[in-house]
Formats: sequence, structure tokens, C-alpha cells
Amino acid sequence: MSAQQTIHVGGEWRAAASGSARDILDPADATVFASVAEGGAEDADAAVAAARTAFDQGEWPRTPVAERAAVLRRVADLLQRNREALGQLESRDAGKTVEEGRIDVDCVSDAFRYFADLVVNESGGRVVDAGSPDIHSFVVHEPVGVCALITPWNYPLLQASWKIAPALAAGNTFVIKPSEITPLSTVELIQLLEEAGLPAGVANIVTGPGHTVGARLAEHPDVDLVSFTGGLASGTKVMRAAADSVKKVALELGGKNPNVVFADACESDEGFDTAVDQALNAAFIHSGQVCSAGSRLIIEESLRERFVGELARRAERIRLGRGTDEGVECGPLVSAQQLARTEDYVASALAEGAVLRSGGQRPEGDEYAEGYFYRPTVLDQCHRGMRVVREEIFGPVLTVETFRTEDEAVALANDTEYGLAGAVWTADQGRARRVAGRLRHGTVWINDFHPYLPQAEWGGFGKSGIGRELGPAGLAEYREAKHVYQNLAPRPVRWFKG
Repeated sequence: MSAQQTIHVGGEWRAAASGSARDILDPADATVFASVAEGGAEDADAAVAAARTAFDQGEWPRTPVAERAAVLRRVADLLQRNREALGQLESRDAGKTVEEGRIDVDCVSDAFRYFADLVVNESGGRVVDAGSPDIHSFVVHEPVGVCALITPWNYPLLQASWKIAPALAAGNTFVIKPSEITPLSTVELIQLLEEAGLPAGVANIVTGPGHTVGARLAEHPDVDLVSFTGGLASGTKVMRAAADSVKKVALELGGKNPNVVFADACESDEGFDTAVDQALNAAFIHSGQVCSAGSRLIIEESLRERFVGELARRAERIRLGRGTDEGVECGPLVSAQQLARTEDYVASALAEGAVLRSGGQRPEGDEYAEGYFYRPTVLDQCHRGMRVVREEIFGPVLTVETFRTEDEAVALANDTEYGLAGAVWTADQGRARRVAGRLRHGTVWINDFHPYLPQAEWGGFGKSGIGRELGPAGLAEYREAKHVYQNLAPRPVRWFKG
């Protein structure tokens, strides 16, 4: 495979039909370090045709579950074999630290193993009691068909695996379109699927932009399901495009996630240190480019000054740099566009009355001059009327709001059009359960932030999307239920007398 043959259709690597290519930039210094095929609608059509043939005429949908699971486990083993190289690639492509890249590879391996185990250990169907010994009635689950998988730039390998693993476990074929900004690790994953023994045509990839490749996949009449992870505006376009062919749609569209801290969580020095540390992690891991980032700190008024002061002090000390460099804690933003977007949000917040406690600008120094770096930023005295509080930024920006009562805390946390994730920090176990129960978010952490499990569903309420990834429901997204009713003693009904 040459550098620009990153489109994989029917088991063959090829360049774009148009011959176009795209440079991939290192976000740490804006230099070109790779080139990929810039596919278009013609490439998308070819990939869908290959996936359609592989599903309708190929062996994979009819391959025994144990054999499908074995392929998924081999993929997990190959991921671990290539862990260091993939971690380095994810770091350089997306800007995150290399340790985050390594952790992503581990999480991807876990997802493949989880879905392999899930399909092997589940029952073969559900018997339905029809009320007669002469009737054998049962419900089975079958693959939905050809799946279009569209993934974002912030967690390229991880988000690809959350779609690919359950799609394959269920017996589907697919076409994946990774983000045109960070496609490299997904290309590597397709190669590992090949190496693991996946039949030709089951896994297809088209590298290219969303407005051509993604749009064509979403509207394509031979696609049975489209699963999209990304921004709200793009997600609504995907949903509209899918409507004409009435295909299944799964959307994960991000969030504006509250991190609610009650004063009683910080009564001890250890509790205070932990809550501050976790607030930093919630907001600034991967420079805040996380759909579940805890970018809204909602803190009890009596704790505010002490907590925010220490938070800002530690935020100032976060070490920025190239993600592959030793000791770096936070890498660059993924692109010049994302950097400009972050700067715009901070400027609007300050204009609307927010108080800057840390960050708020690009770092100084020659090592940062060409890259897309932005200092971790804490904005105090924020309120719901500000854009920076309402809208998803995808940058290292934390806003601070305060409350006096439990009801006020819950109201603030739920006052968002999104509903992906949130957290509550308290030493009162009764309060923890009450608040967690009242939060309208798909994942709620108590005295923690960010962990997820492949066994537990991931997704959100409201405009955070439709459907779930991971867990049994994540597998169900890629299946259709079929009721089979067998009459063991057929005889005339005699409804019509003639």
C-alpha cells in the first residue's frame, strides 16, 4: 500500500478515483507528516457496493458466532502487539500525549474482546409462549446489513472500535469514514482486520471529507444503518440525509457536561485534593477535546474561592508540548480551526463578564510558535446566558458556576440542551444517589470523572444523540429482531366457507 492508497474496497487498497490527496498535519508544529487519499462520492459508492455484495453473497453474516468472535479476539491481540506504534501514531495525529494514545489502544482491545465474549455467551434466541403445544414461536436477532460508520477526530481509534467491534460481532459488513483530520490509526486498524482473517469486502474504508463521503454514505439507499459520532450540526444533517431511505440511525453528538461539587466532598485535605485533581482531569485531558469533558464546574458557593483558586494555580502549571515528548501533560489542539474556535469562545466569555483565573491565551516560547497550543483556561463568575456555558467548545476551557442548595445544583446541571455525562462530588451517600437519580445525563459519575466500561452503555439524553454504544444495547444497534412462528400441526381455518 502506497502512502496515498488509503481507500480499502473489496479487499484492495487504492487511491481516490479522482487522484486527489490530502496532507495530514502534525498539530504540534503544523508540518506535513503523512498524505492520504481524498475520496469522494464515487469512492463511497464503490465501497458500499463491495459491502453490499459481501453481506448479500458473502460468508461473514452466516459465519458461526464462535468464528466471528475468534476474529475479534485476534484483532485485540494484534492491537496489543502494535500498541506502542499505534499509541505513537494516535499521539502525533490527534495531538494527545503518547500515554493517552497507549491507553486508547488498551481500551480498543477491551472493546473487541468484550463484544466477542458477548455474542458467544448470549442465548440463541428467545422462545415466545404462544399458548399452544402445536406452535413453536421464537425471536432471533440478525445483522442489520451494510453499516456506514462515521467517526470524529478526537478519539479516532477508540470511536472506530466502538462501532466496528459490535458491527462485526453481529455479522454486518461496513464502510467507515474516519475524520479527514485524523484518519491514520483507522487505516491501520483496517489492515489489522485483514491480518486477523476478515473476509474481503466486509471491512471497507474511504478517507475523505464529510460533505462528500460522509454525506453520500448517509443518504445511500444500499446502506442499512448509519452510525455517526461528531458535532450536533453535522449529526442533524446525517439524520436528514438518512430519512429518505428510512435507514437505522445512531448518533453520538457530544455534550456540555456538568461537574457538580458539594462542599462536604472537600472537608478533608484528601477530599479537597482529590476533587481539585479530578476537576483538572475532567476539563483538560486531551486539551478538553473530549465529548464527555467536564467543562462546566458547578460548585457550592461556600467552597468556590478556595477551590477555584487552587484549580487555577494547578492549571497554570500544566506542562504543554508535543504529545510524544517525555513529561508533557497536555498536547496541542487538533487544528488551526479548533484553536481559533477556542480563542473566539474565550473572547466572547470575557466580553460577557467572565473573570479569567488562568490561561486565556496561547503559550509563549519558540516550541509553541507553529503549533496549535492553548493554555488551560479557567473562567470564573460564569452564568447560563454565556455562549461559553451553553455551547460545546472542544478546547481546554473550564467555566465556573455556583449554587447554594441541592435543588439549585441539579437545576444548573440539567440546564443544557445536551445530556451526555455528568458527575456529583459529595460525602453524603444519600445526596449522591438523589442527585445522580435526578441528573438527565446518559452517564453519571459519583466521586469520579471520565471512566467508562465496555460492558456499560454509552450515549446521551436530549441533543447528545440517539441510541447507545457499548454494552448489550451497543450490540443491539447493529441487529434486527425477527419473530419466527412455526405451526407444527397446520390445518384449515375455514374462515371462508366457499
